Amino acid sequence: MTVETFNPKQTTTLDTPAKTLASQAPTAKGTGSKVGFVSLGCPKNLVDSERILTQLRTEGYEVVSSYHDSDVVIVNTCGFIDSAVQESLDTIGEALKENGKVIVTGCLGAREDEIREVHPNVLGITGPHAYENVMEHVHEFAPKPVLNPFMSLIPDQGVKLTPKHYAYLKISEGCNHRCTFCIIPSMRGDLVSRPIGDVLQEAERLKQAGVKELLVISQDTSAYGVDVKSKTGFWNGMPVKTDMLNLCQALNKLGIWVRLHYVYPYPHVDDIIPLMAEGKLLPYLDIPFQHASPRILKMMKRPGQAERTLDRIKKWRQLCPELVIRSTFIVGFPGETEEDFQILLDWLEEAQLDRVGCFKYSPIEGAKANELAEPVPEEIMQDRFERFMLKQQAISKNRLALRIGQVMEVLVDEVDEEGAIGRTFADAPEIDGVIYLNGETDLKPGDVVKVLVEHSDEYDLWGSVQR
Repeated sequence: MTVETFNPKQTTTLDTPAKTLASQAPTAKGTGSKVGFVSLGCPKNLVDSERILTQLRTEGYEVVSSYHDSDVVIVNTCGFIDSAVQESLDTIGEALKENGKVIVTGCLGAREDEIREVHPNVLGITGPHAYENVMEHVHEFAPKPVLNPFMSLIPDQGVKLTPKHYAYLKISEGCNHRCTFCIIPSMRGDLVSRPIGDVLQEAERLKQAGVKELLVISQDTSAYGVDVKSKTGFWNGMPVKTDMLNLCQALNKLGIWVRLHYVYPYPHVDDIIPLMAEGKLLPYLDIPFQHASPRILKMMKRPGQAERTLDRIKKWRQLCPELVIRSTFIVGFPGETEEDFQILLDWLEEAQLDRVGCFKYSPIEGAKANELAEPVPEEIMQDRFERFMLKQQAISKNRLALRIGQVMEVLVDEVDEEGAIGRTFADAPEIDGVIYLNGETDLKPGDVVKVLVEHSDEYDLWGSVQR
């Protein structure tokens, strides 16, 4: 098995399927039964994979990176859009062909009949975040090893599939929205917020392990805590209220980068902007606006009004001029007219968002949007997609050009023979741009350096380290 990567700069988002293999995780040698693991999908799925891998290691299983060395293979699937479903089914088929013993979990696992119709020989199927059920299947088909004294080598933060200097921090499961193009609630259920004490303790362990950037994720980060009846939790003996603002204030105390993803523009998001202006949070918001036409947003059952959102963006930038906004949009939603699309383009021009991803509408099985009349032909969707991307490329190019001459803090992600590649506060890993530091071969991943920005294009920056 090999690690597969995506080039995410133009069309993908954090929810785009990407394959991650457990060969990226540390492994224990000679512990008994061997398990292969393939993780597909978004960072929320990646966190589920990390939890399963941590439990496997805790119980003494050896996680291996070859189909042929595995006693059983676990495939953590994605089922968000049709292309993700197909990749999941293809990966299951590949694992069956190469190994024969396959356990399936993840979002697509919630649609067991669909999996068994294509792959009837899988050993077991569970839905997302069903960790105990996954382990039950593993115990059945790969005998549990005898616990050995080397288990203390498992780090306190558990097994991580990300580089050591950044990690995803999942704060809740599920979603209370019923967007007509999405089936996540049917797969992952309604919103369930993690206890704030547990979240903060995990964040603290990650920092102690050397993590320098926390990426806060959930299906709806702004809704964190709205489902909790008893709002007060405890961290290090101190009471902390379970809501987005108090979570952000507490994470600031760790003294590392904190980046917010999947933020719906509820009114209380306004309370977060001052924290960003004061340097307590990265001035970065990932808000999935999805469209700007009021008619289309209503059919999507999306919260918020586009015109009002524009006003709020302007106010946010007045309070925090450095604020970077990332978003995703759908073109070709059923019933979208040329007028609706032009409203979107005009909105995009006025909003001047920094980072944007775009999807062509995909009819996901079980989504309410499939029942809508007037599907948009593929050739029109493609034309609108290309026009959208051209518009955003010009905006992105202009906004990045404003960085030239600035000295910015850069977190180094990788180093090769040509130099180092890193990110500023304006860029999330995997989905946004990077800054190239040519010739800086003495740096190492996790280093934080000051960089003079000297050049830019539509997506990336180039600069030199200031010593």
